[in-house]
Amino acid sequence: MFRQKSGRKTLRLLIVGMLALVLVAAMASEAPARRSPFEPLTIFARALATIELSYLEPVDQESLVYGAIRGLADSLDPHSVFLDPKEYEILKSDSEGRFAGVGVEVSTRDGWLTILTVFEGGPAAKAGLQPGDRFLSIEGEDARDVRLYDAVQRIRGEPGTTVEVTVRRGGQEKALERTLTRAFIDVDPIEMQLLDDGLVYVRIKAFQDGTARLLSHALDQAVVERRKRGGVTGLLLDLRDNGGGLLHEAVRVSDELLASGVIVSTRGRGGEKISEYSARRAGTRPKWPIVVLINENTASASEIVAGALHDHRRAVLVGVRSFGKGSVQNVFELPGGSALKLTTYRYYTPSGRSIQAEGIRPDLVAEQPRAEGEPEPMREEELERHLAAQPKEAGAEKKPVSQQAPEAGGKVPAIFAEDSQGQRAYMALGLGGAFGAGLRPAGLRCRRCAWGSVSASVSDGVRAVWGLCAAGP
Repeated sequence: MFRQKSGRKTLRLLIVGMLALVLVAAMASEAPARRSPFEPLTIFARALATIELSYLEPVDQESLVYGAIRGLADSLDPHSVFLDPKEYEILKSDSEGRFAGVGVEVSTRDGWLTILTVFEGGPAAKAGLQPGDRFLSIEGEDARDVRLYDAVQRIRGEPGTTVEVTVRRGGQEKALERTLTRAFIDVDPIEMQLLDDGLVYVRIKAFQDGTARLLSHALDQAVVERRKRGGVTGLLLDLRDNGGGLLHEAVRVSDELLASGVIVSTRGRGGEKISEYSARRAGTRPKWPIVVLINENTASASEIVAGALHDHRRAVLVGVRSFGKGSVQNVFELPGGSALKLTTYRYYTPSGRSIQAEGIRPDLVAEQPRAEGEPEPMREEELERHLAAQPKEAGAEKKPVSQQAPEAGGKVPAIFAEDSQGQRAYMALGLGGAFGAGLRPAGLRCRRCAWGSVSASVSDGVRAVWGLCAAGP
């Protein structure tokens, strides 16, 4: 009859049930006065046994267990996830910065597989894909509500093979169809260029293994090249479209530019402080004027750097409010090569602010023009099951009041030719560098002090935030 099974399988089911009962009994014996929180394991054991015994088709026990653990993680916040062995290998290859794919960093936002970063020189960049594009289909299969790692496995493959994708771009009615040829993607996380008058532009694309070391090498190179030409006069650090990465790399990048003080702290359940990372004086760069560019896709590790430099008044932030991912995920390896990527802490900026679902607000607002009809960007607070913002603790600094960044004028570097935000950040840094050198650009006056009157965007938005106006900010 239909209830007959092999002795081996029946024995395995009995063992599963007995183990669960033994575990529950053991836990209950330790706390006899109250109900054990592990009692639901009996439900799980019975459900597993019932499925294996009575389901119409044979089932693989490992797949059932993986599915159950996946469901546990999916009931938590959107950044907690169970990784089977293949998915865990993808995660490790991402952190090392080398993989075979199409050259994009993606995340699931409101059910849509969304591009966060397009790596220069990769297949996606050559095909014209952009941050914010949403995948509609991959290889003819719907990409809506697909698990992130399932989608990544569809996109990746052997170098030289192709993948058909359809994407939707905000503000455009017609979907874009592209054929991408997979290739090995070596992500160089640092891009550096020397600009006019000793200003240095550095873009950090990702916080992966070695990012801080490569940043240090890039700055060393800039210092050497400018040694006989007046030295470095300022740093423009671009963290736009950087979705984050490794916490320790964000700490090391911040340490490169801070001589002392807390960089970031982490806290667990009940607000218990878990760790605190501080800057060291050794190896700190000179006190160049610094402008940090942020946007709605600046997230996680990038927000740690922006928050630390801002709270120590080491940099002026230009752009728009950042994404607001203020949580830390740790990876716990499980037997068989799988892993659990679990949200374990919130992180706090040096002033004691949690940016979870709040983001980092810039000192100087500079919007990037969007196409007509393009939707507002999605941030952490709009994700399902996101962790709530934390109430401001006693002693924490108030949210900064943002002002408008100075409008771009005159000659700008070619790198910012079609980048309005970049132009305005460059303008702010140029003025800050001049003030830092004790110079007064011709015709510039401050309405807050005895210098007279000038454009509010310049006086309030540049002199005050640099702390150089006699009347104060």
